[in-house]
Amino acid sequence: MAMIAATFYSCGSKKKAASKKENSRPSVTISNTSSKRTNSVVVSASGKASSPKTVTESSNNKINDVVESAMSFLGTRYKYGGTTKKGMDCSGLVYTSLLENDIIFERSSYLMSQEGDYVKLKNVIIGDLLFFSTGKSKRVNHVGLVIALEGEDVKFIHSTTSRGVIISSIKEGYWSNAYKTARRIKY
Repeated sequence: MAMIAATFYSCGSKKKAASKKENSRPSVTISNTSSKRTNSVVVSASGKASSPKTVTESSNNKINDVVESAMSFLGTRYKYGGTTKKGMDCSGLVYTSLLENDIIFERSSYLMSQEGDYVKLKNVIIGDLLFFSTGKSKRVNHVGLVIALEGEDVKFIHSTTSRGVIISSIKEGYWSNAYKTARRIKY
């Protein structure tokens, strides 16, 4: 029973929606010209994402596929424990995006935060996972997938209780205050 509770203990976000116009899919192009960070992603109106070859050919293809899978859920409503287009929570988004690309991973954000290698926020790349402690919790209870880098800013896709699957920035006060750690997994 404790394992089941741990599995679904995630996504405690209580972030308030900034705007009511969140139902349409955005057409976003995010890129970076900094010499340190050269990762970028292009998100089309269809939710398709692509990024340049920056890691290794095979791992970067897998990362692109995982990002594309996650982006296909953009706009999906929040559902605690959900893993489908009918609704999903934050760890469900990451878990499903990885699983669709033959990567077996933990299901809860807390357990995910214990996998992979620690990465400093300033060194994250597309495909890394960001972990947060939201609300009154001091324990990791929220996860997002890095989809773009823009200078010092990190864009990530995640699912919030109030807005569903969205793209956010680590520079947003709520998320920068809730940030705990970043992890890099093997693709």
